[in-house]
Amino acid sequence: MKSKLLHEMGGQKTFVLIFETGEEVMSNLKAFAKSNRLAASHFTAIGAFRDAMLGYYDWERKEYTKNPVREQVEAVSLIGDIVDDEKGEPQVHAHVVLGKSDGVALGGHLLDAHVRPTLEVVLIESPVHLRRRFDSRSGLALINF
Repeated sequence: MKSKLLHEMGGQKTFVLIFETGEEVMSNLKAFAKSNRLAASHFTAIGAFRDAMLGYYDWERKEYTKNPVREQVEAVSLIGDIVDDEKGEPQVHAHVVLGKSDGVALGGHLLDAHVRPTLEVVLIESPVHLRRRFDSRSGLALINF
């Protein structure tokens, strides 16, 4: 993954990240966030994947149902945020819409994906940091002001 800081003003930073064929998205985003100490960021991206794992949060079971995608797909829309968890570690939360060759769209939480041929991410870091805290009612770590 290549990255470049495009702009910085008043504590806000804008980065561009370019993923290449074979690179895994979620682990690399988390590593980038950790190495750059990002704790209140949002991002958008477009590109394509050779495979992906989508998740759908099952409210009753309080866990993600995993839906594998084992074919080339377009990342029609990828949006998400990066916020520190209770231990100060960056957590990436991303939603994606994937387009199949026949025009069918799939969507959900992006749990992991491998790029082919590229993924272009624009990431904006806020100067004010946020944290996620575990919410026992939902079973999720939610942003807490």
